[in-house]
Parts: sequence; C-alpha cells; structure tokens
Amino acid sequence: MLIDKQKAKRGAWRIPEKSLFIITLLGGGIGTIVGMYLFRHKTKKMYFTIGFPVILISEVALLIYWIVN
Repeated sequence: MLIDKQKAKRGAWRIPEKSLFIITLLGGGIGTIVGMYLFRHKTKKMYFTIGFPVILISEVALLIYWIVN
C-alpha cells in the first residue's frame, strides 16, 4: 500500500487493483488492511474497505473450519 501510495503521489505507474486483491487472497489480509488505513490509501473505495475485511474473515472462518474438522 505504501508503494502504491508513493507512486500515486508521483503520478507513476501504479500497482493494479487486482494485484492488491490477490495479495489479500494469498494471506496478506491483515497487512493490506493495516496498510490501507495506516497510509490512508484506497480508504474511499468501497470495494476495498468492504472487500479486504470480507476476504480476511472468510479466510479465518475457513481456517477455523479446517482445524476443527
């Protein structure tokens, strides 16, 4: 999130939003959510403020289900 925020300020090539979601899906949910609010990046886009937590909660629920069963 910090790298994308810095690129946005410079007007440079940005990290695709799809890549940010892939990072979240691959287990980076806590990091992307913390980074989003720490660097105030993508916080006005509803699909990030809702999407990242939904992915994280889903992954935690699947992990708990997998551990219990």
